[in-house]
Amino acid sequence: MKLFVKLTLVLSLALACVPREAATAQQRSVGKQRPPNILFIVADDLRANFGDSIAHTPNLKRLAQRGVTFNRAYAQYPVCNPSRVSFLTGLRPETTGIVGNNTFFRTKHPDLVTLPQLFKQHGYFTASLGKIFHRGLTMEDARADWADEKSWSHTRIYQATETGMKGEGRRLTGDEAKWCHWLAADGTDEDQPDGMIAAEAVKLIQEKRGESWFIGAGFHKPHDPFIAPKKYFDLYPIEKIPLAVDPQNRSAEVEFAIPNAYGRFAKFTDRERREFKRAYLAGVSFMDAQVGKLLDALEQTKQLDNTVIVFIGDHGYHLGEHNWWNKDTLFELSARAPLIISAPEAAPGAKRGATANGIAEFLDLYPTLIEFAGLAAPHKLEGVSLKALLNNPKAKGKDAAFTLCRRGRSVRTDRWRYTEWDQGAQGEELYDHQHDPGEYRNLANDAQWASVKVALKQRLQLASVTK
Repeated sequence: MKLFVKLTLVLSLALACVPREAATAQQRSVGKQRPPNILFIVADDLRANFGDSIAHTPNLKRLAQRGVTFNRAYAQYPVCNPSRVSFLTGLRPETTGIVGNNTFFRTKHPDLVTLPQLFKQHGYFTASLGKIFHRGLTMEDARADWADEKSWSHTRIYQATETGMKGEGRRLTGDEAKWCHWLAADGTDEDQPDGMIAAEAVKLIQEKRGESWFIGAGFHKPHDPFIAPKKYFDLYPIEKIPLAVDPQNRSAEVEFAIPNAYGRFAKFTDRERREFKRAYLAGVSFMDAQVGKLLDALEQTKQLDNTVIVFIGDHGYHLGEHNWWNKDTLFELSARAPLIISAPEAAPGAKRGATANGIAEFLDLYPTLIEFAGLAAPHKLEGVSLKALLNNPKAKGKDAAFTLCRRGRSVRTDRWRYTEWDQGAQGEELYDHQHDPGEYRNLANDAQWASVKVALKQRLQLASVTK
């Protein structure tokens, strides 16, 4: 009895000597397994098929073999800042009011509890390495006031070394689009920001073993500028790069469907198209290699079986389809993006390496991760947990996903995508994915499908009211 009293006293004193947030996690783990760590990996501008079937991504395939790939996961906004704010708060852009890259969400929501902030409040060490919330690539663009110390115990951004800024490259579009250039860089992975991010993430995974942690690794690639070490360009001989070809009998493009920068790419030669796509794919493979380093670190420190790993792209991307080479459209290519979750606590019988074809939305991540950690939502979340789909990847999923941009909004169901611009005043689009997965035949004015269009239009209106 005396020994029990002494042990209880020692434990009480030990908890009293640590910060309140850290004590919370320790108290929750007493007498049961420690809650899972969270490795939250974000890739920038990564489309759902990683760029093309020829993409060299062995480590993403390795991660997919451990978890569930959500084949139909949709961003709520196809631009960096609004999308990230949405999935890191569990709220739709209509609710956050963040619909561009130049507004820090705290200016509108100073007291909103973000996903990492909630974990921090419950004793987790939280780290933001690189671009988790939207921040610039260079030190000048990094926006120190956007660091959001409420969410993070530790934040850091990175800039390429002098060596990493040298190499072979050129500007495309005649320099009309300043961002549109590539560089097969000199140096190693760690001469680039993404290599530095991976190195520090590995260091933290090693150092924080035995603690509860939420580490965000925000890789910049394959986002422009298209810079990667030369060895990743060498994976893709330029003459073997396939190009997208839009069908000749396609419907006329709705004016608002493509942003007003359309003309920048009108004069692209096939050589320039291949250079662009090759550079994008080099960035994909460079980013993939960094993911592999994180997986290796988890294995080497024996933390893989107590870590939920999320891999997400913030939105999709066009690589010449619809003659567009960017994001910010409401086509499937821009709205849909990668999502892989490897969760050690999935129910018995869940298949590793499974694919979930049910519809999911990125804002579903917040309720999913707090369910794994046993945390209560700090505010009304607008997504739903994906844990049921993780346990049964063959389950149906949501009946619809919603995506918007400044110009319009879109709803995607199992078969259909309906998009309206300025509430339909500037045009409507209706695509049958059963027969037209590329979204080239607009059925919005086809009387045969008028009832489908009306029903989907009502879904959009209802979503705006009940969001």
